[in-house]
Parts: sequence; C-alpha cells; structure tokens
Amino acid sequence: MELRQLIFFVNVATTLNFSEAARKLYITQGTLSQQIKCLEDELNVQLFERSPHSVRLTEAGEELLPLAKKTMESSLACSDRMKDLQKGVSGTLKIGTTQSFQGLLANAVLSYNKAYPGVKLKLYSRPESDLLKMLRDKEIDLALTYKVFDDIDDIESEVLFRTSLGVLVRKDHPLAQKSSLTLEDIRTQKLIIPGRELQARKSVDRLVGINTKELEIFMEMNDQETMSSIVQGSFLAAIATPLAAWDRPSLRFLPLDEGLHIMSGCVHSLKNTYKKRSVETFLEELHKSANIERISKDLKK
Repeated sequence: MELRQLIFFVNVATTLNFSEAARKLYITQGTLSQQIKCLEDELNVQLFERSPHSVRLTEAGEELLPLAKKTMESSLACSDRMKDLQKGVSGTLKIGTTQSFQGLLANAVLSYNKAYPGVKLKLYSRPESDLLKMLRDKEIDLALTYKVFDDIDDIESEVLFRTSLGVLVRKDHPLAQKSSLTLEDIRTQKLIIPGRELQARKSVDRLVGINTKELEIFMEMNDQETMSSIVQGSFLAAIATPLAAWDRPSLRFLPLDEGLHIMSGCVHSLKNTYKKRSVETFLEELHKSANIERISKDLKK
C-alpha cells in the first residue's frame, strides 16, 4: 500500500466523483481509477460502488476513510517537522478570515512578510461556518473570526482582543460629537446592522432583543467593507465593532453604553495537531497587530 494511493482514495471518497478528484490531483481519470483498483486488489475489498451516474463508499470504504485521513495527516505533520528542522521558518501557511478581520489580517501579513519572506501565504475570505469546516478538513492552518458562542470540542480558540459593539458614523454626523451612545440616542436613526450570519449580529440580538423592532433598521449587511463605504458616503449609522472603521479616517466609532455585548476576536486552530513554526511565528505577529485598544482610541479622535 502506497501513501499516494491513500491520498487518491481520500480525494475520491471526499468528492464522490472520479473526474473531479482527478482534476484536483492533476492526474488523468484513467490513472486514478487504476490506482484505486490496485489499492482494492491489495486490500482484497471493494472500496466504491460505481454506477454510470454515482459513486458511493462501500462499508469497507467507510471503514478505511478515517484511517487513510489519519495516515495522510501524520505524513504531512512529519514533512512539516522535517522542513522546520532543516530550513527554519518556511513552507506554506494557509489562513482563513471573515470579512470583519480583513484589515487586521492585512496589517499582520505585511509585517510578517518582511520578517519571514521564505513563507508563502495563502489567504481565504469565507463565512465563519465555512472556515471552521476548512479548518477541520485541513484546508487552512488558522481561522480568524469572532469567538463562537458554543464551545467546539475539536477546535481551540485563542483570544486576540476583546471589544464591544458600537455605532459607526461619519465625523460630521450629528451623533459624532458624543463620547458614547445609548439605544435611545440611535432610536430615530436609520441604521445598518450586521447580517444574521455574523457573530456581531448575534451580539446585536442579545443587546437589543425584542427592542430590535423599535429601531429603524434600514439595511442588513454581511459585507463589512461595503457597510463602511455606505456609512462613509451618507448620514446613515451602523451598529458595528471598531474594526469596521479600520483605515477609514473619515469615520468615528462610538461605544454603546448598554448591556453586555463584549465580543472576543479569536484565532482558531485544530486541537492535538502539530503546529508548524510558520504558524507559531505568525501568531506572534498577529498578536502585535491586534491592539484593539489603540484602534479604538484612534477612532475616537
């Protein structure tokens, strides 16, 4: 049994499509089918049920899949360890982020590239649920999101900073002269609020609860960058976090003096897996960039 055969098997088992798996592996479908047949002959079992329109795992295939994945992960961890020992900080680092963290990530990436030019970075912007799945599937090494409200057994979360909800307005907005706001202050304002897929929205719902109906909600948005642009070009106000005004000097962030709405910005990784040197060094750089207190002070000027 060869490692590459297990890699081929896992790709077919994951996609349940020989053509798609072959494309991902950069080999011909004929070569892929031949290697799977060799693996089945060696193990003396049938791993897939094939029909003209579908591919399904057999009972033996279902049993082999977690073992094959574990073997692949051990092989990759071994390779990463050897590279770290031989070359120091090198290789490829794959990082996923929600849109809320793009500005913070960009700042960390620029600093990291200067310090460790030998590391190739791959960045992905996805919703939180997609990032957690990518983390579990080993498609990324790290994920940046706000802390999920429910603990997850196989993922560890390291807090980068803690912040709270507030209101984002232009510096010439009537509310911009205040040092902080209450729900009463924004009750008559046309508001943009985070979309339901975002952690910030869950904090909004916890903060205002049934009072959401009493607010004048003009728009719901998942795209933080677009939201900030709309606020910048209008007299609308947005319920957001300080990161929404990153690198936008014409905006002001005003904290909300209401209820418990603390949010933790976190970097997530898989538990019980080898952390490459590139991961460890990037985490150090990320902590330097995640000075949310400085960000908040700058936005209040």
